[in-house]
Amino acid sequence: MRAHDLAEPYPYVTTDDDAIDAARLLAENSLPALLVLDADGQPHAIVPGSQLLRQLIPSYAVDDPLLASSVEDGAGSEIAERLEGLTVAEWVPRRLFPPPYVGPDATPMEVAALMARTHSPLVAVIEREGAGRVRLLGTVTAARLIRYVLVRLGLQDGTRG
Repeated sequence: MRAHDLAEPYPYVTTDDDAIDAARLLAENSLPALLVLDADGQPHAIVPGSQLLRQLIPSYAVDDPLLASSVEDGAGSEIAERLEGLTVAEWVPRRLFPPPYVGPDATPMEVAALMARTHSPLVAVIEREGAGRVRLLGTVTAARLIRYVLVRLGLQDGTRG
């Protein structure tokens, strides 16, 4: 089994997309992370949802739980204001969230090790094409990888108890 066998389709946005649309995509699809591609189809960033929240909420709320408890639910408008007019590239700078990716022939252990090292809930699987372009084959999520391991060990039979 190789990465291309484990890869599944995954919704993505591009660096030029609207940040609010990207937030909606993440929320409406219950995604563990936002996959961002650049204009050439190259992974630009893979950002766990928790880190997207960190980009949205005031730093004082992150740093001090007591202050966070005093913030009213009405702070949602402040969050929307932070996203308004931003592109995805402006919202999620690449330097903060370098994208973990592998080629199609990576082994499940290579994918798992990369996922663990980068603290990412998914890894992009790409295939290099000519002129510096790449093609996204899909992603391997942590859930997909764990499901593969459980099946290989005979610990999952596809039924729910």
